[in-house]
Amino acid sequence: FYIYVQLAVACVRFLAGAMSGEWYALADARPEQFYLWARAVTATLGTATVALVYFIGLRWGTRYALVAASLMAVMPLHVRESHYVLTDVPVTFFVTLTFLLSLRANEQGRAVAFLLAGAAAGLAAATKYTGAVALLLPLVAAWMTHGVRPSRLAGALAAIAGAAVAFLVAAPYTLLDLPGFLNGYAVLMKSYAGKHPPDAPAITYLKHLRNAFWWPGMIAILGGVIFGIVRAINGPGRVRWTLAVLFPLVFFWFISRQAMVFGRYALPLVPFLCILAAVAVVAGVNLLRRFSIPRMVRTALIIALTVGVILPPGIQAIGFNRTHGAATVAQTYNWILANVPGDATIVIECRNLVAPTRSFKGTNVRQLRDMTYEDYVAQGVDYVVASSQCYGPYFENPKQFPREYGEYRALFSRMREVARFTPPRGKPWAEMIIFKVEP
Repeated sequence: FYIYVQLAVACVRFLAGAMSGEWYALADARPEQFYLWARAVTATLGTATVALVYFIGLRWGTRYALVAASLMAVMPLHVRESHYVLTDVPVTFFVTLTFLLSLRANEQGRAVAFLLAGAAAGLAAATKYTGAVALLLPLVAAWMTHGVRPSRLAGALAAIAGAAVAFLVAAPYTLLDLPGFLNGYAVLMKSYAGKHPPDAPAITYLKHLRNAFWWPGMIAILGGVIFGIVRAINGPGRVRWTLAVLFPLVFFWFISRQAMVFGRYALPLVPFLCILAAVAVVAGVNLLRRFSIPRMVRTALIIALTVGVILPPGIQAIGFNRTHGAATVAQTYNWILANVPGDATIVIECRNLVAPTRSFKGTNVRQLRDMTYEDYVAQGVDYVVASSQCYGPYFENPKQFPREYGEYRALFSRMREVARFTPPRGKPWAEMIIFKVEP
């Protein structure tokens, strides 16, 4: 679905460029001239997600909403991914919208409200298949809402119907090219169902979340989860507490069972975790007010508690812009432009670098080891680009992955290294190596 959105944005960008004299034909426009507009759409959806978190937080109270939205606004994982034209920020927007509309449906108790919540879940699934988990929100809300008109079953069926229609409208080739959809889905599932990385995915995702929220935030989240479970059982507000706790637990379990692990895959969890962290912070503030502590001391403790949760992620988010400069990927891209002949064929693993196809015959593959040296020679490949994002885990743990490590070593040993870009200490960039394929 997001591809269609970006197609519309690209068309508008091209028309605007044509009217301003930047180009007079499609062949004159370069891909990088569309990046700013494309990224602006992602950034807009990221900003809108902060607003959605605020409106969700209002169901608990104004202070909850302000703390949750403030935390979401400075969340490093969300800030970083809002720079890129990927599906993770858009799917997070639609999952958060589903949460808000599910709460609204619970308040209104009408089947049409559950239909709208289901439609938001359908758009989440059409944006990225993992977004389908969001359908759990309106279904649970319908089941827990008494007095749904005309019935709870009608509310649940309306949510399912809304999700199905929205998904097919946003991803029409699911039916228009059913064989292509099924084949593509099978290939995608093959990647997700492969051999798990060295560290358990659940541990890796917890590390990503800890790095984003820092320990004060993680402690607040844990407190919010415990408080939420108690409220979900005893009330009041059982529906909103159940949705706030249930979705992140189910979604975390879901992504932790997959072989492909990237920090951005956990992004749909973040709005829920911000709400839960805000619950712990505000509850802690309310608890302090019950004690006979001098007003100045109590105020200082309240400020320290709030700042302790929000400030560390904020500092990290600001620091991201400092480390986002001439990264190894950009250095590799510039080296290719300066040193590789225009008619060369380039194969690049992973998707953190895409060859400028207007100048080269470039293609991206899952991992370079998926083909042998003879395959590259037979296909007329001139250069390959290796990324530690792909080969790194195998080189760090060769005993655990002897086959994968051996395939990479055999491939690299038969090619000539022409450039290597290693990130400085402390920079979270991938190492990039360019090899020349010489028959």
